[in-house]
Amino acid sequence: MGKQLHLISDGRLTLSEFASIASKVEPFVDFFHLREKKRSSLELYNGVQLLVNKGIPLRKIIVNDRVDVASVFSIGIQLAFHSLPVRIVKSHFPGMLIGRSIHSIEEAIAAEKEGADFVIYGHVYMTDSKRNLPPKGLNDLRCIKEKSDIPVIAIGGITPANAAEVIQSGTDGIAVMSGILYADNPVQAAQCYANQLN
Repeated sequence: MGKQLHLISDGRLTLSEFASIASKVEPFVDFFHLREKKRSSLELYNGVQLLVNKGIPLRKIIVNDRVDVASVFSIGIQLAFHSLPVRIVKSHFPGMLIGRSIHSIEEAIAAEKEGADFVIYGHVYMTDSKRNLPPKGLNDLRCIKEKSDIPVIAIGGITPANAAEVIQSGTDGIAVMSGILYADNPVQAAQCYANQLN
């Protein structure tokens, strides 16, 4: 299997705007995450419907935190530190694709033990969304990959220019927000990332 490209919504675009971009870049993107911390479960339900109506397969859609919405559509879930524990979700929805956001080797090991299918680790480089926090760099990413048997996806400040060195660290893919969502040409940007990955 090739390296994965995940596109994550940032809560600033409308769900309709995100779905519109998603429909254009779909051939290059493996997973689309609805990361909408301020939206209700009904809004997220409608957001998933928007993506589906724009031609995004359900197997490519992951919703953050809201297990209720994920279970309605039988789609993936991305769990954060404040979400339900992986083992709880896994016990109730054994077939659900479960990702866990992590920030350390210890969290990676714990997520895998609890049954997570993949983890998203970051932030690797300086990024506007985490301006006050120093980036974690690639060393810990390499260590996590060495100690983990599940896919590790890197996030944070990844551009087409530095994507190759992230992949060379052993990671299984990258997650992107502004690099595609706010590119002058999102399709061209997505294609550039995809080319670097594979």
